[in-house]
Amino acid sequence: MSKKQKKRKEIKRKLLHKYRLVILNESTFEEKISFKLSRLNVFVTGTVLMLFLIGLTTLLIAFTPLREYIPGYSSTQLKRQATELTYRTDSLVNVLNYTNKYLDNVRMVLRGDVDNNELNRDSLFEQFKIDPSTVNLRPIREDSILRAQVALEDKYNLFERDVNDVNIMLFPPVSGTLSQGYDSEMKHYAVDIVAPINTPVKAATSGTVIFSEWTTETGYVMILEHAEGLLSVYKHNGSLNKVQGDLVRAGEVIAFVGNTGELTTGPHLHFELWRKGNPENPLDYIDFK
Repeated sequence: MSKKQKKRKEIKRKLLHKYRLVILNESTFEEKISFKLSRLNVFVTGTVLMLFLIGLTTLLIAFTPLREYIPGYSSTQLKRQATELTYRTDSLVNVLNYTNKYLDNVRMVLRGDVDNNELNRDSLFEQFKIDPSTVNLRPIREDSILRAQVALEDKYNLFERDVNDVNIMLFPPVSGTLSQGYDSEMKHYAVDIVAPINTPVKAATSGTVIFSEWTTETGYVMILEHAEGLLSVYKHNGSLNKVQGDLVRAGEVIAFVGNTGELTTGPHLHFELWRKGNPENPLDYIDFK
């Protein structure tokens, strides 16, 4: 028999050699429990027990809240809260951008800052929301059929409809003499109405006050928001009778004629109309006579 075979046989004998594990009573040396073990049994049993403990630990970490106590693992609730906060932050950023854009447009109305060569034809409040390059403008079949039907009907229609007309009634905000009219070339997007100081200034139509403050150039200013994207602006007032957020009815007193602001030339009302981000001639909507 070779040395290798003898060595293997010796290893096998050691692994399979039986040992007796006895538990005795210390006082009486009475045998209580005894086990017959071999080195191979101990090795296999220990390995199986270790694998079982590793698997049990992995399951506890993966499927129970105990993993939250292990460094490096975050709480499920914290993850959910972090996700919700992320969504809320995105929403707040969108609201902030909307508000800033809204305020920028209100400032534009206050300053009358419009380039006649590059008038913005989008809505005063919606122009920044939609990117035209992301919109599919290719007409569908149903749309083409509808357009053809409408074109055929309009061909024999005796009355043309102006879809740009404002379908609300506007009233003169103050009684007085018209001193200067609307002139887009001179960037005077308003009509000036001369009236005595403290003459009541009335709302041209029902709406909501979106601006009611003092400005250096135009004094006390009030801006009302109406239906159909219409804004009415009242500048150089002596005092204001409404605050931002108030709802006003057509003909309700909102201010009083004054002579405030650096650009004023005497007691008068500087009245503007804006529709969907563009200045409108008030004389096209209101008869000041």
